[in-house]
Amino acid sequence: MHVDMDAFFVSVELRSRPGLLGKPVIVGYPADRSVVLSASYEARAMGVKSAMPMVVAARMCPAAVIIEPRHKLYYEVSGQIMAIFNSITDLVEPLSVDEAFLDVGGAVRRLGPPREIGELIRERVHRELGITASVGIAASKFVAKIASTRCKPNGLLLIGPDETVPYLHSLPVSALWGIGAKTVEVLARVGIRTVADVAASPLPSLRKLLGATGEHVYRLAWGVDPRPVSPVRLEKSIGAEETFAVDTADDELLRRELLRLSHRTAERLRTAGMHARTVALKLRFADFSTITRSRTVGTPIDSAQLLYAVALQLLESVGDRPMTVRLVGIRAEQLEEAEDAPLQLSLDRRDDNWRAAEQALDLVSRKFGSKSVLPARLLDPGRNSG
Repeated sequence: MHVDMDAFFVSVELRSRPGLLGKPVIVGYPADRSVVLSASYEARAMGVKSAMPMVVAARMCPAAVIIEPRHKLYYEVSGQIMAIFNSITDLVEPLSVDEAFLDVGGAVRRLGPPREIGELIRERVHRELGITASVGIAASKFVAKIASTRCKPNGLLLIGPDETVPYLHSLPVSALWGIGAKTVEVLARVGIRTVADVAASPLPSLRKLLGATGEHVYRLAWGVDPRPVSPVRLEKSIGAEETFAVDTADDELLRRELLRLSHRTAERLRTAGMHARTVALKLRFADFSTITRSRTVGTPIDSAQLLYAVALQLLESVGDRPMTVRLVGIRAEQLEEAEDAPLQLSLDRRDDNWRAAEQALDLVSRKFGSKSVLPARLLDPGRNSG
């Protein structure tokens, strides 16, 4: 079973803005260099897509309402989604914040046949979280993913084992994993336009056309995907980055943004119950060239101040920058679960004080919002103090 939320960020935002239901809505920062993070289906009908530059999206859909993202809220709802999944089966493999594979074979006796389980999940997601989900059910991951995509939004599609090959063979070749626009063109030149065409092609010919991908594509064309649902899937890294509205050479602005990103990353680490052993800095310059620097720390950390301290060292290690900076980012890597990580001990009690303060900040933010308490350096200087 593949369960995927519909226009997740937008759907979460519309819970508190019901007046926008049925209207084109885009979640993303309004700056020209930002990209679309999520778009309502009304905006998609106008050509807006995720990862599209905001300036292009605004041109395509000038009537769209633009909402700035609230990442902390999305991660909170994601946790609630995964809790629903885990109440159905222990075999849950998250793919992102709003989608997962579920193996529900062991839940059939308790909850009924797969279709009923799928409807139960959709009903609970809508009733408990106020958003909608699409569910694809099949005998393999690949086909379940295709099914959920084909029944969006707010639908359910079950493809039984006997229906799998006929259904796949009715689809265009682009439906297969690993087939992008360029590969579609390559296959079209030799008359291969559908999954059925792929299945009817000699395997040696596909290998010659596509290299090692040829066999993979051939197997998928016949519905062969033996991969099990893998419930243990820890994030390899957690991080955040920001693209500036205008390229900058201002060191103070870079440091302030790194502090903001450190707090965002540390909060996500603590929410996920993870510690990091490595901190990485990312800089993208005006010409889109990108460099990264990383440093491994002696003791795993989840504190923004400790992340920030390492990030500053990495920034200084870059030395003279060749040109202005377009994007800055920070990532926490080599993650391990907090219960398995050694206790964060420090000879400097200020480190422990900062961590305690940040944990208190987490509690305040959960109750009053992410911008209710901030480090003084991150306060908007133009905001009225009253």
